[in-house]
Order: sequence, then C-alpha cells, then structure tokens
Amino acid sequence: MKTKEVLGLISIMFITYAAAAIGGFGMGDSVVTWYPSLNAPSFKPPNWVFGPVWSILYTLMGISAFMVWRKGWNTFGVKMGLILYGIQLVLNSLWSIIFFNWHMLGFALFEILVLLFTIILTYVNFKRVSNWAAYLLIPYILWVTFASVLNGAFWALN
Repeated sequence: MKTKEVLGLISIMFITYAAAAIGGFGMGDSVVTWYPSLNAPSFKPPNWVFGPVWSILYTLMGISAFMVWRKGWNTFGVKMGLILYGIQLVLNSLWSIIFFNWHMLGFALFEILVLLFTIILTYVNFKRVSNWAAYLLIPYILWVTFASVLNGAFWALN
C-alpha cells in the first residue's frame, strides 16, 4: 500500500473506533447499575459477548469503508456510501446513549430501526463500488437486526 492508503486506513479506523468509544462512554455506568435491573428476554446473550462481537464488527466496518474509500471520490457510490457510513456511525453511537444513558427503550427501538435502514443503504451503495466491501457489512446488518429484536423485547418487558 502507498503512504496515502496507509494514512487513509488509519484515519478510517480511527473514526470508526472513535464512534465505538463515544457509544461506550455514552452508556456511562448504566451497563452495571440500571441495565441488570431490567427484565431481560430469554434470548439475551451473556454480557461478555457484546464486547468481542462489537470489536469484530467495528473492525469489519472500518475495513469495508476503507475498501470503498480506495476507489476514489469520483463515483456516486463512493460519495454516497461514505456519507451514509458516517451517518450510521453517528446513529450507532447515539443508540447507546438513548438506551443506556437516557433509558428510553421505545425511542431506542425507533432509532435502531433507522440505524438498520441506514446500514442497509450503506450496504447497497458499497455494493455499487465493491462486492467485498458490501459483504463485510453483512455481519453488522445481522447483528443490528438481532439487536433491534432484543431492544424491542426489552421495551416490551419493561
């Protein structure tokens, strides 16, 4: 890789992990105080699963965005795909704040559905540019779909 590409990869990964960190900080201590007090659905994974899963997903997301970025800004798919990528990063961080910090389970469900729709739009735009970049988003789509169902179950039970 050229120096420009290495710097691009570092920048995209930094932005991606920064979004993860913002979401993590946005949860505050609710993950150990408020969250355990909720009625949980039977299919909720153990808490230790979330950290590794999200670490893998953010890594795949960043690599995916880098693959699209490498194609240059001269195509609509690249521009729109990366704009949507940025929007979904913001929505992803915001969901943690809404759910864990604000304790607004119903609004969090609405927000995560908007997030899921935005991720799918990102996938569609990435696919115009690179099949592999789009394929790397599939685990993210599946996990956020599951998280949406989980969010809905928490809302229904609480």
